Amino acid sequence: MRTNFPPKKAFTLVELLVVIAIIGMLVGLLLPAVQQAREAARQMQCGNNLKQIGLACLNHESNCQRLPSAGWTPYWEGDPDNGIGPEQPGSWAYAILPFLEQNALYQLGADGQKTEKTETQCNGSLTRAQSVVTTWFCPSRRSPKLYPILTESQYVANCKYTPGGSYCKGDYSCNYGNNIWANATYEPSTVSAAKNFNWNSLPQCKDSNGTLFKHSGIKMGEIRDGTTNTYLIGEKYMPANEYEICGGTNDNIYIYRGADTDNCVTCVKANVPMQDRAGYRHDHAFGSTHAGSFGISMCDGSVARVSYSIDAELNMYLSQRNDGKPATLPN
Repeated sequence: MRTNFPPKKAFTLVELLVVIAIIGMLVGLLLPAVQQAREAARQMQCGNNLKQIGLACLNHESNCQRLPSAGWTPYWEGDPDNGIGPEQPGSWAYAILPFLEQNALYQLGADGQKTEKTETQCNGSLTRAQSVVTTWFCPSRRSPKLYPILTESQYVANCKYTPGGSYCKGDYSCNYGNNIWANATYEPSTVSAAKNFNWNSLPQCKDSNGTLFKHSGIKMGEIRDGTTNTYLIGEKYMPANEYEICGGTNDNIYIYRGADTDNCVTCVKANVPMQDRAGYRHDHAFGSTHAGSFGISMCDGSVARVSYSIDAELNMYLSQRNDGKPATLPN
């Protein structure tokens, strides 16, 4: 007996292609949203880094009665035996390590010697320089790891520095004020010489009106323009093609060395904040890889987003602690 079965239903080739096209369109619409959500999370983490750094600076001021110094010069690393403020040769990042729960890292190289460098100090400084602290890195820009620095030999007074090695860098810089950066004609090569050196003879010391600068020790009462309206620590500009390599003059040494264009920003009118660009040099300025604005910690511990379109004059006034100019961050 012959039975007639109904024909089987199936997709035609055209229908299948239409379904695939629709799925592709939906994925195309969803991917930017996913990427934006990830970037928002990374930007939030970057802001959290700045919050921790800002609070660490304020805790330093509360405990030591002054903000951390930016250090002496890039020829010096941090020294746990040399105290705080103008006496400390290392950078602001080194000075606030104990307030970031990194006291063990801060104490590396302690030898009880204030005027003499020893093997213990040099070895400890090297270990610290090659230890990764995630707080120093913006997750949107690069991963927290060691990066190459200068390939040529460069003197570091108190660290067993290896030219061409990889060390801990950083994506944040302190507010040096609006004086033009100038290298010293003389750099003290011993601690005793540095202690007797007339630091105020250097223009980047005597003329600085920022909050953290070379050989500084600013007290909160000296920020006369108001802590809410004065820059403290912010993201620094970098060429987008130099994140993984030894970059130009603002990313070629590690973060614990003294005052340098790697960890200090000067807000003269020409140094307006800018989003990172590939192949474009814009050293000594605030900026970031984030679209639209960069993050900055103010002297009251708050974290703000500052537009790249901020007026150059306003940006300059916000960097000065005592110019008497009425300047507030735009909403």
